[in-house]
Amino acid sequence: MGSRSVDLMNLEIALKLGRVSNLPTVWTNAAAGIVLTGGVIADFRILYVIIALSLSYIGGMFLNDAYDAEIDAIERPERPIPSGQISQSTVFRWAFAMLAASIVILLGIGMLLPDGTGVWPALSGICLATRIVIYNRNHKNNPISPFIMGLCRVFVYLTAAVCFIVPPTMPVFIGAGLLLAYLIGLTYIAKQENLGKVENLWPLLFLGAPIIYGGYLALAQITLAPFWLLFTAWVFVALYFLKRRGPGDIPRAVVSLIAGMCLLDAILIASVGQIELAIIAICGFALTLFLQKFVSGT
Repeated sequence: MGSRSVDLMNLEIALKLGRVSNLPTVWTNAAAGIVLTGGVIADFRILYVIIALSLSYIGGMFLNDAYDAEIDAIERPERPIPSGQISQSTVFRWAFAMLAASIVILLGIGMLLPDGTGVWPALSGICLATRIVIYNRNHKNNPISPFIMGLCRVFVYLTAAVCFIVPPTMPVFIGAGLLLAYLIGLTYIAKQENLGKVENLWPLLFLGAPIIYGGYLALAQITLAPFWLLFTAWVFVALYFLKRRGPGDIPRAVVSLIAGMCLLDAILIASVGQIELAIIAICGFALTLFLQKFVSGT
């Protein structure tokens, strides 16, 4: 009975460290990257892509706690490392092991599976892992850290895309650029969540880029209008929390905007005619919100 309790506690720690509630956003990012470049979502390779990118994400979140352990001891002492639930060195080992495993899987996708694209998935995975490490090592006082974080999600799009087609098509780069702008605004807010206030609002203008482009797409394709309206409304819900600035409102805005990535993916997926998959992306949004009730997404 005691051994089982330890196992359950270990799982609980892993879920907290990995912010696994946000994994559906990685899955919809991958789906968007694949369909925007002309890939077929029914292709069995998508399962391996999702596993690889999920490992990259969880490994990155482990690194975030490992590198921030000293700061968390002051600002968030309840986190697993400062609270003594797990050692910093153990978290580091698991983090780098997951990043390495992700790259190995991507190498297998490109080199071993039918219709593989060679070393490109692994090379893109290395670029993703490198940016994950760079962001986590120095993000607290780095003015360009929101840009670096945005690049991490850009490489989720690109890595998923090059597993199917090399080079990626222009829609992938446009989608990745919109996601980059969105993440810059989101990450800027996240950097302020422990301050209880957002000091400057101008970086939030980056959130307007996907709203404007999505509106442009909706004008050309009326079927996109519901997806665009839902995404836009949700961004304004998150901004309302920033304006209200009550207790816990900034973290609430952060997790809301994280979930909103699925809605942006839904717009982009629908733009290439994949309406059913876009609806699944909305389900990913709902799943993220649901999971955030049990595992913090900040």
